[in-house]
Amino acid sequence: MSISNTNQKQFFSQVIYDELYNTYGTSLTKKELAQVLKVSVSSINNYIVKGEGIPEYIKVGTKKNGKVLFPLVNVVDYLSNTIKVA
Repeated sequence: MSISNTNQKQFFSQVIYDELYNTYGTSLTKKELAQVLKVSVSSINNYIVKGEGIPEYIKVGTKKNGKVLFPLVNVVDYLSNTIKVA
């Protein structure tokens, strides 16, 4: 029995979601995202400045140093579209 690529992607998305939700809750900070992606916080900051290579995020607060949060659904979508399944 063969599982379609769509079903595999849905399965792995759910696994990723469950794992991240159990660890981080509904959103991740820059530091937490850096841990998940295995990069530095400086790299996360650079991705934010470039506006690419990073999940969509929200900025809490209006000041320059407002807190950046990455909603879990955006992180899962990003990882699901980045990870290749053989």
